[in-house]
Amino acid sequence: MEGQARRTPGLSAAQPTLETALETMDDTFFRLDEAAPGVAHLQLCRPERMNTFAPAFFPALRDAVRALDATGHTRVLLLSSTGKHFSAGMALEVFASGVGMLDTGSARARLAFQDSLRQLMRCFDMLEEARFPVIAAIQGGCIGGALDLAAACDLRLCTADAFFTVQEIHIGMAADLGVLQRLPKIVPPGIAREMAYTGERLDAARALSAGLVNAVLPDAPALQAHALQLAARIAAKSPLAVAGSKMALNYAIDHPTADALQQMTLLQSAIFDLGEMTQAIAAWKDKQPAEFAPLATAAR
Repeated sequence: MEGQARRTPGLSAAQPTLETALETMDDTFFRLDEAAPGVAHLQLCRPERMNTFAPAFFPALRDAVRALDATGHTRVLLLSSTGKHFSAGMALEVFASGVGMLDTGSARARLAFQDSLRQLMRCFDMLEEARFPVIAAIQGGCIGGALDLAAACDLRLCTADAFFTVQEIHIGMAADLGVLQRLPKIVPPGIAREMAYTGERLDAARALSAGLVNAVLPDAPALQAHALQLAARIAAKSPLAVAGSKMALNYAIDHPTADALQQMTLLQSAIFDLGEMTQAIAAWKDKQPAEFAPLATAAR
């Protein structure tokens, strides 16, 4: 399928490396490289189409993130874009094309529609499930499905001219790739509902005050520089501790505190490593970077 990741012949799936994972990526929708040690950079690269999504984009993204996660070498993923706008979401011609997955004319068709939609949702789920944090660096418009994508990331940064909109309401549909489920857990529910019901733009200043973004930078170069600095600071920490922190934070979002604390006791017993801590403490005291081992490879 167009845009999906390809495996290099002869590559052992059991022993992936960051280099071989990068080599297998297709560049139809995005470029993927290592921006700094432990920092993978996935950049949307169709500015002439406002970086819109086609159906093949979703498995391509899923496979890229899954491959990076499997190696254990990636400690942070930076997701950025090219051109004036971050992304205009799903290309409108997809809705006008009458592709089979949009058919809801019979019970069987509706069942297939549900399965197809859930498969698309799972492609963005992969950003949450990855063992490393994902940072979205957003310039210009973050529109429709692009906001679903950004909402699935751990952190969001944007330029001063950025704006965010639940565009789907303008074309007579409810947003359906996760933004309605994730956004109320990031910003106050009233703001999420206002965006969902009106489709009005949330500008960068309001996005910052609402907690949707962590920082607003003056322009795209400053955004990229800040995002890379943030990614490098995270990548310098113990990947075991960062992965454990992400698992605990994700679990706590949808579970009562008592349940989350119980999960933390089990999680901490799994990731507590005195050797890693000794190395981290020594590096912290000496104000020197530590050389942590990568996470173990994982089947994906």
